[in-house]
Amino acid sequence: MENLRKELQHTALLHQTRRHFLQSVGFGLGALGLGTMLDSCGPSTAAGNVGGEVAKSRIPQFAPKAKRVIYIHMAGAPSQLELFDYKPELVKYHGRDCPAEFLEGKKFAFIQGVPKMLGPQGHFAQYGQSGAWMSDYVPYLQTVADEITFLKAMHTDQFNHAPAQLLMHTGSPRLGRPSLGAWSVYGLGSENQNLPGFIVLASGGQQPDAGKSVFGSGFLPSVYQGVQCRTGGDPVLYVSDPNGMNRDMRKQTIEAINEINKQTYEDVKDPEILTRISQYEMAFRMQMSVPEVMDVSKEPQFILDMYGVKPGEGTFAMNCLLARKLVENDVRFVQLFDWGWDGHGTSKDHNVEGGLRQKCRESDQPVAALIKDLKMRGLLEETLVIWGAEFGRTPMQENRNGLVMPFMGRDHHLDAFTMWMAGGGVKQGFSHGETDELGYYGTKGRTHVHDLQATILHLMGFDHEKFTYPFQGRNFRLTDTEGKVVKEVIA
Repeated sequence: MENLRKELQHTALLHQTRRHFLQSVGFGLGALGLGTMLDSCGPSTAAGNVGGEVAKSRIPQFAPKAKRVIYIHMAGAPSQLELFDYKPELVKYHGRDCPAEFLEGKKFAFIQGVPKMLGPQGHFAQYGQSGAWMSDYVPYLQTVADEITFLKAMHTDQFNHAPAQLLMHTGSPRLGRPSLGAWSVYGLGSENQNLPGFIVLASGGQQPDAGKSVFGSGFLPSVYQGVQCRTGGDPVLYVSDPNGMNRDMRKQTIEAINEINKQTYEDVKDPEILTRISQYEMAFRMQMSVPEVMDVSKEPQFILDMYGVKPGEGTFAMNCLLARKLVENDVRFVQLFDWGWDGHGTSKDHNVEGGLRQKCRESDQPVAALIKDLKMRGLLEETLVIWGAEFGRTPMQENRNGLVMPFMGRDHHLDAFTMWMAGGGVKQGFSHGETDELGYYGTKGRTHVHDLQATILHLMGFDHEKFTYPFQGRNFRLTDTEGKVVKEVIA
């Protein structure tokens, strides 16, 4: 009882401090200004109406071509030279010393000294009316070649996994920035009040190297962060009612907690309290909606076969099918992370021979099925599918510490890699950008990570230079101070 009395006294004193007064007044004045600035983006949040904040769509700056996004990130970075960037000249250089110009003034994650060149391990051919080059690593994706736009001269600033993943998804290699998914839901809201606007599904046994920050909300209100769902057990941890508590009791509990939160918000005006209220209400609604949408038992057998899914298995294939079900239920942004694509040549699982082929066997069929399924349901036109990783792979064989690896592998490479997009307003059967004859450097149509982000936002109806959020005295944006829209890939 004495501790409780002291806590009440402490709270009362806090409310009398100069800092608290300035904080509350400052927030009030700031909120008035922010509300004025955001009028064109939709209604501002009031304490009594916080539950619908994310559900209310804002007004994009121009008509979006993509209303939903499925972003498939292959964490670890597969080799573009084994999959999509066909380099017959590299075959001739196989086993030769790397040219000096590829090494002078360059830094690599592991390569030291003079490595040997490594020819492509896949067998390439052209597919579809577009004549897209693909290897035998991805036989299923070959069947949807004419739906895809390739970006073959991607480049980045980071050659280590965590900072490169952060740069790709948040626009900065450092922690603290909102992810692309968070920006998307902040901008467009969610059309389903019973599901989060941004859902994350992970496979491969591990989280991305950069952790959950790659789908975090950064300095945006935390209501916009990605909600990670599981494919086994409860889709969301602790979403089920505890033993002995029925749904009515849970509802009454949440209502009581939120009433206290609303009173606290009126006192301190902390916007994160609004997020807390919203998340309690969302969690209650999710108890019914999430298990239903994550249940694939009612899917026709031919759909399960098309994806290669077996009910009850938490696989990448399952996540692809769930991604379709989620966007079908108006989830704005679905992020898939699949770990295990690092191909240094250090083991039988991490190389560009057996390791990469195995990862492709696990992912190629469901990715192709996702594109076909979306198109069959009339969803592909307004759903942007993005496939890629944080960087690419060198045309040289890795020689860590100057020693050749026991398996064929490639080091991290920031100067050239391939990503692709489909649906959502991009051209069909198109390839943008080229690399040199050995696949080392982009020679045409070079696309930086910020260019890709600017293009994605453009497809969603936002000018990346004007789509900002005020934080610490300046307006921040996903693309920081760089980026240009790659208009060549837009249909």
